Amino acid sequence: MFNFEIKNNMIKAVMERLEEVLHGKHGVLMRVLVCVFSGGHMLLEDVPGLGKTTVAVAAARALGLSFGRVQCTNDLLPTDVTGLNVFKAERGEFQFHPGPIFNNILLVDEINRATPKTQSALLEAMGEEQVTIDGQTYKLVPPFMVIATQNPIEHSGTFPLPESQMDRFMMKAEIGYPDSDAEREILRAGSQKVSIENLASVLNREQVVACQNLIDKGITASEKILDYILTIAYATRRHPMIEIGVSTRGAMVLLRCAKCVAWMRGRDYIVPEDVKLFALDMLTHRLQPSSGLRSDMRAVIEAVLDEVPAP
Repeated sequence: MFNFEIKNNMIKAVMERLEEVLHGKHGVLMRVLVCVFSGGHMLLEDVPGLGKTTVAVAAARALGLSFGRVQCTNDLLPTDVTGLNVFKAERGEFQFHPGPIFNNILLVDEINRATPKTQSALLEAMGEEQVTIDGQTYKLVPPFMVIATQNPIEHSGTFPLPESQMDRFMMKAEIGYPDSDAEREILRAGSQKVSIENLASVLNREQVVACQNLIDKGITASEKILDYILTIAYATRRHPMIEIGVSTRGAMVLLRCAKCVAWMRGRDYIVPEDVKLFALDMLTHRLQPSSGLRSDMRAVIEAVLDEVPAP
């Protein structure tokens, strides 16, 4: 749990709409919204049956964004994600048929079941918001966000995500089991599939993009905050239990997320608490423990955050 008082009325309205049909998922919903408005991607790692898919669908509906889904299997091809050119005999030419990646929110279910070749099809889209097919580059319509899921306890037939792929996820989080009151409410309400599919949107695509631009250009970070973020990154690179520390992309993600948190809290400037709020979710999956060690990277990051003095 975390203490996060939302003062932005727009985000309050979105959360209220989502929590009408999703009970006991406040934490993961906040993380999804932070990723959306920060222009990031999210990896949800948890056991089946906790609502990972439901969260993604509901977020798309409430924000008025288009939604696509890819169910990963060992025989999934890159073109099943990106689309492909199909020859039209009557026209005597190829016509491009876009894949599910041409949506605002793309759910990639059980991403670690896709082969490395198919996983790599997502890299360009996640990093540059475009895809290249047969030498032709197609821009994706903003906002573009990947919400990927994977089962942490199932290993048969899976392919571990490479470091380059992991580094493109803004956050890695778990949904976790709901508390007893929330789970009772879920049982009482029964299936929410119809309610979520028909969930009325609070915002639309243009408003989400406008908010992203406002956060990027309208929220300021002082030199002290930049030094604070860089000091955290440097500390992970020098830590004896870490072989590969936080990348420059990771430091940039930390800044973008802090801007979004400040905006949601009703400020146009960043304070250290904004940086720290989701730091564990943003940094832990970017680290590689030193050879021969099986360190708890989450505990290491907690120690780093405690040791680095806030400005």
